[in-house]
Amino acid sequence: MGERPIALRAVDLVKDYGKGENLVHALRDVSVSFERGAFTAIMGPSGSGKSTLMHTLAGLDSITSGQIIFDGQDITDFNDKQLTLLRREKVGFIFQSFNLLPMFDARQNILMPLTLANKRVDKEWFDLLVNTLGLQDRLTHRPAEMSGGQQQRVAIARALISKPSVIFADEPTGNLDSVSSAEVLTLMRDLVKELGQTIVMVTHDATAASYTDRAIILADGQIVADREHPQAQEMSDLLTSIMQEIVGKQASAHHLAAHSVHSLNASQA
Repeated sequence: MGERPIALRAVDLVKDYGKGENLVHALRDVSVSFERGAFTAIMGPSGSGKSTLMHTLAGLDSITSGQIIFDGQDITDFNDKQLTLLRREKVGFIFQSFNLLPMFDARQNILMPLTLANKRVDKEWFDLLVNTLGLQDRLTHRPAEMSGGQQQRVAIARALISKPSVIFADEPTGNLDSVSSAEVLTLMRDLVKELGQTIVMVTHDATAASYTDRAIILADGQIVADREHPQAQEMSDLLTSIMQEIVGKQASAHHLAAHSVHSLNASQA
């Protein structure tokens, strides 16, 4: 994808959970780069490793092996304190459930990261975000007084207020209707184009992926497809094909296991 600098890179990423018979390979030697100022979707069926990949890239979860380069800095061996500082200084998060504080109004929610970090408010940046996201008339409203789409726009402004290097969005339109989803995704795309923001979005929605510059699909902890300028139908067909392949493998494994048990019983008879 062009010659833009790299905001985030994973090299031979491995993430295992459990041990022995309970060992689960969540990520298997995943290598991927994310360009600065790009909007990227991470997709895949349930259990594919897409959320695990996002969590490890964002410093929310440790890795078993491999390397993560974040904004030019190797964070692979960062301790908890260093990762906390990284997330505070360089990472923004957008969640499916908004996670706004109900007792505070929109302005207070947007500024919460700066309040917690005891940082000065850049009024020019705040005003730019509020105007870009169309929140001028909602700043004194509490979450209960706003629609889902408006709440998510507040959450996006909150994620951006600290000027993070990368924003991670976890199913950001999962709780929204189709109209609000389109509005939020358009705003996110505009933030990338107009402000040069880097966004990595986990989604199962092919339509949501069509708003991005690039879509990566995972299955069984590995990248199985990487598409620039993804189209909704193309991604839907790809996901369906991958699911059919997974179901086929599971059916074959079940048949093989049943055959082995039958053969064992026959030999003991």
